[in-house]
Amino acid sequence: MMQADLPVPHATQAAEHPISVVASRTGLSRDVIRIWERRYGAVAPSRSAGHQRLYTDADIWRLRLLAAATRHGRSISLVAGLSDDDLARLTAEDDIAHASMAHDSAPSVERVVAAARVPTAALDAHALDAQLRRVVAREGMGWFLDTFVPSFMRAVGDAWVAGELTIAEEHLASRVVKGLILETVRTAPMPAGAPRVLVATPAGDQHAVGAAMVAATATIEGWAVTYLGVDVPAADIVRAAASSGARIVALSAVYGGDPQRLVAELRAVREQLPASVPLVLGGAAAAGAAADVEGRGTIVCDNLAALRATLARAASTR
Repeated sequence: MMQADLPVPHATQAAEHPISVVASRTGLSRDVIRIWERRYGAVAPSRSAGHQRLYTDADIWRLRLLAAATRHGRSISLVAGLSDDDLARLTAEDDIAHASMAHDSAPSVERVVAAARVPTAALDAHALDAQLRRVVAREGMGWFLDTFVPSFMRAVGDAWVAGELTIAEEHLASRVVKGLILETVRTAPMPAGAPRVLVATPAGDQHAVGAAMVAATATIEGWAVTYLGVDVPAADIVRAAASSGARIVALSAVYGGDPQRLVAELRAVREQLPASVPLVLGGAAAAGAAADVEGRGTIVCDNLAALRATLARAASTR
């Protein structure tokens, strides 16, 4: 339970903890602490005579509450303005809900995936959407993106290869999953001055779910997102990045078609982007293609955790 693990600090305390101690006690990186402080006003440390950040016990307590809230899938932009009491209540409720599910009725990811395949096989988009929304409400969007979606889409793909599902059912599953994920991007409030990331798939790649996952992850991390969708030519990606002021271009490369075309498209994006704008690549085809993409500033993220770390580093260099 949150209150048992995190004793409430004393009401009076001195600002005596450097950021290295805060990072150790909260499990947050220094970059994330600085971002939460600067962009969301999560805490307001004082400064030493040498201009070093100094934090109080209360600051550490608050950052641990915020870290717990975000681990449960809540957006930092939505919880940073809450009081400590509200944060403690919220995280305690989340802990109770997760502990109860783990003890009593929380199914394994395999069981959740198997349950979602039922309305998929029945081509019942409404039932599938309702079921996935319950999963998000119970487990959080973070778990949904990191754990459920990769497992579900892999199971659907395997079932299609095995002849257990038709292409129509595979397309329905992709459409419902993508729609639910992109709803996060459309509805999440963005703080003023949030850095912008442009998300798309390169020309020839029609796989939308991976790009949608990138867009939602960036949104949860506090980035403004320009989502172009699938099959976007290199010139259009570069033009949109310039006009939107994107600080990162993130492309999801999944398709297994013509690898030379993929490399050519990625090279064109990298060559035409300013050197200061990183090109972040993810997806099944990304790692192999990235080795042939010339120019610095190309980063491969093989999972969403790596993407989050990349976004945090980029945001900290503003």
